[in-house]
Formats: sequence, C-alpha cells, structure tokens
Amino acid sequence: MTMKIDRRLLIKAGTFGLAALSIPGAAQALFAGRGFTHGVASGEPSGDSVLLWTRYVGDSDTRLTAEISPTPDFAKPIGGGSVTVSGARDHIAKLTVSGLKPDSWYFYRFVAADGSTSPTGRTRTLPVGETKGFNIGVFSCSNLPFGWFNGYAHAAGRNDIDLAVHTGDYLYEYGLDVYPTRSQALPGRSVQPDHEMVTLADYRLRYSSYRLDADLQRLHQVVPMIAMWDDHEIANDAWREGAQNHQSETEGDYMARRRIAEQVYREWMPVADLAPADTLWRSYQIGNLATLIRTESRLSGRDKPAELAEAFAGGGDMAASLAKFRDEKWVDPARRMLGDDQARWLGDEFKASKASGTRWQVWAQQCVMGSLKLPQETADWVPKDAPQIVRTRSAAGLAASKAGLPFNMDAWDGYPVQREALLKSAQAADADLVVLSGDSHNGWGFDLDAGGKPAGVEFAGHSISSPGFEAYAPTIAPQDVAGALVRANPQLKWADTSSRGYMTLQLTQDSATAHWHKLRTIRERSTDLAGSTSLSVEPGKRTIAMPA
Repeated sequence: MTMKIDRRLLIKAGTFGLAALSIPGAAQALFAGRGFTHGVASGEPSGDSVLLWTRYVGDSDTRLTAEISPTPDFAKPIGGGSVTVSGARDHIAKLTVSGLKPDSWYFYRFVAADGSTSPTGRTRTLPVGETKGFNIGVFSCSNLPFGWFNGYAHAAGRNDIDLAVHTGDYLYEYGLDVYPTRSQALPGRSVQPDHEMVTLADYRLRYSSYRLDADLQRLHQVVPMIAMWDDHEIANDAWREGAQNHQSETEGDYMARRRIAEQVYREWMPVADLAPADTLWRSYQIGNLATLIRTESRLSGRDKPAELAEAFAGGGDMAASLAKFRDEKWVDPARRMLGDDQARWLGDEFKASKASGTRWQVWAQQCVMGSLKLPQETADWVPKDAPQIVRTRSAAGLAASKAGLPFNMDAWDGYPVQREALLKSAQAADADLVVLSGDSHNGWGFDLDAGGKPAGVEFAGHSISSPGFEAYAPTIAPQDVAGALVRANPQLKWADTSSRGYMTLQLTQDSATAHWHKLRTIRERSTDLAGSTSLSVEPGKRTIAMPA
C-alpha cells in the first residue's frame, strides 16, 4: 500500500566467485517454455539448513536433484536431495537441505534427468554462538510497471548482505491502467495477465511475470530470503474476511481467493510449505547477536480496518463525529491486527530471546508501527486544480489530525490498543527492540514508546518502485514535506518521502544501524545511488541516536 492519504486517489487522478554465476535472460526464459525457466532462490536459513527453490517445466513430471557445495565448481558436493516437479504445483521444486555448517556460504544447483542444470545459486546458513556482526537487506513494495527494480540490482551487486528480508507487497494484483495508470507505467514493464489477478491461473501467471525480471532473479540467486506477504499478494487492504480491492459480486468468494493467494505465494517464494500444525509466524536465531522474529498481519488475525469515512457517514458536526469515532471505534480494545495467539507468541519470543542473552530482538513485519498524523501544512500541498475528491479527502485528513487521529487506519495507527500492548510486552521483556517495516513506500525512523516510556525503535524502508508521498505533493520540495511530518509527529525522528530504494540493517554487539539506500532513478535501468542516510540505536537506549 502507499502512504494512505489514499491510494485510490493516485489510482484515479565478482567476489566469492559471483562473476561466474549466470542467469538466463528474461526474454529467453519467457519464450523457451521448457527447462529451468526462472532461475533459483533460497530462503528460511537456520544454523544447519536452508530451503532451495527452482522451477523446471518438462513434458511430464520430472525428478530433479539438488546439489550443494562449498565451491562453485561442485567438485565435492556435500549434500542435496531429490524432488519431483509437476504441473499440479506449477512445476515448482522446493526442498530443505540439512546437515550444513553454521555461518557458512554455499553454492547450489539443480540437475534434471537429462543432465541439464539450473543456474548456480549462492546461499548461507545462520551463525551459532558468539556473533560479532550480521547485515540484513530489507525490501518491500515492488510494483513492476512503475519502473525498474534497481534497488534489487544494487543489493545483488554487493557482497556484504548476509540475508534478505522482504516485508511484503512483493507484487501487485491490479490490471492495466489502474496502479499505475497507462500514463504512469514505464514502457516495456508490462505484466501478465493484463487484468486483475483473481483465479489460480491469474496468480501463477503474475508471479511468473514478475520472476522473469533479471534483477529480482539475481537477488534471489545470491542471497537467502526470509519473506512474508502484505496485502497486495492477496488484494489491497486485505484482512481476515475481506479486502478493499475484492468485490464478491464480480470476483467470487473472498476466502477462495485468499486460499489461492496463499497457495501460489508458497509455490513461487522460497518459503516453507506449512503443515497443519505449523504457524505463519516464526523466529530465526542469528547467533547471540539477534533473534529475527517474523509475523503475519493480514490473514490470520486482522480485523477489518476502521475508516475515517465512518465518522462522516451521518453528516452533521465534523468535529463531534470525529471525536465520537476517536473515543469509541478507534480505541476499541477488541480490534486486532495480530490475533491473540500470535500476540502471545510474540511476547514470549521477546522474553525467550532476552533470557537467552541475545543482544537484539528484531521484529520484521509489514506495516508502519510509529504514529503519523497529517501536518497542517498539508492544506497547502494539494494543488488548487486537484480533483474534488483529492481536496475533500485532504480536508478530512486534516480534520482528523486536529482531533488527534492518524490518517492511515490500515497501518498500526488503526490498531492503537494492540500496538500499545505489544510494545509493553517488549518493555516487560527488557527487549532491545528493533522493528523493521515496509508498506508505506517511504523511509521512516521512529522512537517507539508505550506508557510514556521508550519501547524500541522502528526503521521502515522505502519501496523498490511504488510511489510515495511525492505523488501526492508533486509541487512541494521533499525536504519540506519530510520536515513538516517530523514536526507534527513526536515519535518521528527522520523521514524520506521521495526516494525509491531499499534498506540494510547492520547489526553488531554495540549498535543496530539502518542505512537507507536511495536510487537515483527507477525510470531507467541503473544502480546509481542518489545518496544514503544512516540512523543507529545502542543497546539499552531504545531511542535513535540522532546525528549531531
């Protein structure tokens, strides 16, 4: 999702031998139609295992053998396994290789019965025990028609990222001329199908279309990934029983669509196929340096987001309506983003991680947690010739801000009671909490608090290609937009509202440092950076150490 002033407004108005690795060109893979079509990927590493992924299209079910080796020539493979691919699973092959050494890099490939081989991938296991440092790449919100995936390309060209974390919106469900519109779309960056993905075939084709992108393939090829969906892998503003962008009268049963979306995500992503006893939320131990905790915030427990429009539905006095909405609907203690089971598990993970002597508790999740209200300057950002709906919604957002309400109810701002409870659980565990977020398309650095006391920090990454605040205030200097937002929101310490790119989290025993890497452009293929920003937190401080 975008920074929801409202997306619908926008809709309408080589080292390590890497030089030797290769992937097929997107066009070649698209038209070949047989063999290894979409490169390789790995994910969900532990101290002694990693999951491997590829896609192989044959004339019938095909047995593939995976090989894993400490060297790229596979002179002495040390492990692997076999898996059968079939059309019933869209020709996807996945298997987990165990018995590996901790904190080690490996090369891997798949071999078909006819002797053909996949591209060679590189992956690694997580460290065990004393760990001095670890570097995580954080990615979100990659809408292919808006531009090139230059952030993926830049990250894949580095040799210092140990693990990729994708916080969601890996792809988007829309058809042509929606998001983006035809005039916004970059020529040559079209996706299939050309209509909104709804059916099993639609979802599979959309993933296939995205995964033909060479830069996305390359990122998957050189570093393992831990991932979880946000809303667009299902439909915009998804929740347990529905979505803003699902119309049952024309698109069928939402629960059927939801099941399809999850199935295809698990087919096409390097993630585990869950057994009935498994859960959607998991943690990963990075030695004694960090516990990386991954949660799911859309399908398993989220109640329907409240909407500011509810406050205006009856007409009458706007201030009184907003006050009633604020004091009743907004702070309803029964409303959840995470279900109760997941929330309890999360609190237990904070406690267990801290009790084990782990330095950092890193919570990777989908939506911005820090609180954001519209600054009063917003009134001057909307052009006088903007459509009436834009001006009306801007006025509503400003009125909400005056009433003490945030403007994006689909983020954690729409679930303030559970947010407070979860942050208090981190405080109770004495956690050194670092929250990683995506979804908003912009870069944010927040001090998080609960009960008036520091609870941790949030580093939220900007998007790979989806537009941010600059789309809503195109005539206002980005630094003026960011400055107004910081002044209006006490938790917010830094913001970037105009860049596309990605974030890295550099963990040491002495600090956790977020680096926002801002690409010069996404309208042409380039890995040139326009700049970067870094913010850190020290153990025990639970607030961002702002540069002098």
